[in-house]
Amino acid sequence: MKEVVLDTETTGLKVEDGHRIVEIGCIELDNLIPTGKKFHYYLNPDRKVSDKAFAVHGYSDKFLSEQKRFKDIVDEFLNFLKNKKLIIHNAEFDLSHLNNEMKILGKSKIDNDVVDTLVLARDKFPGSSNSLDALCKRYRIDNSKRLKHTALVDCDLLAKVYINLTDQKEPMLNFESQDYQVNKENFGKILYYKKIIKPDKDELKKHDEYLKSSLKKNFFN
Repeated sequence: MKEVVLDTETTGLKVEDGHRIVEIGCIELDNLIPTGKKFHYYLNPDRKVSDKAFAVHGYSDKFLSEQKRFKDIVDEFLNFLKNKKLIIHNAEFDLSHLNNEMKILGKSKIDNDVVDTLVLARDKFPGSSNSLDALCKRYRIDNSKRLKHTALVDCDLLAKVYINLTDQKEPMLNFESQDYQVNKENFGKILYYKKIIKPDKDELKKHDEYLKSSLKKNFFN
């Protein structure tokens, strides 16, 4: 099953207070490797952003008023998530807002399988700070671009954190052949890769000669 790392930004904390989504970001993974497929929109929430939320993401009411509404992108969004597991940090927050948007449109709740990386982190590091920034620091992931909370940047960081939390720092790649080439098209989409380089005949000959001379030297010394 493919996975989608998902993050949202909102006008405030609680849907009970009428807060809405202002940004959705998603990155698709296949066997823990980004496929290059992304979903991203800023959204018009039809209400003002709270001061606390503005301090977090910096999206102004004027900027958001010029964006599409959730109803305009919902079908594309659901199609992107179809049959994929969701990877979310503090999933309860994002899902409460997403399902509120679905409810407003009279649609069913999102029912994808979900992995909450906050729960994974708390199980692994009980009593420690398990914010995204804290986990980046723990795993030495560069988060210097995270000057504000923005959905796609947070998704990129969370994908790397998720790999570390699952103890799979070098995910297996399904190479179609041993002659797989790392080219400009897929380089940069891959977090980790291993390239197999076979020695040529001259290199094998030199290796044999080295071993023979090394063995001879050690034997007589």
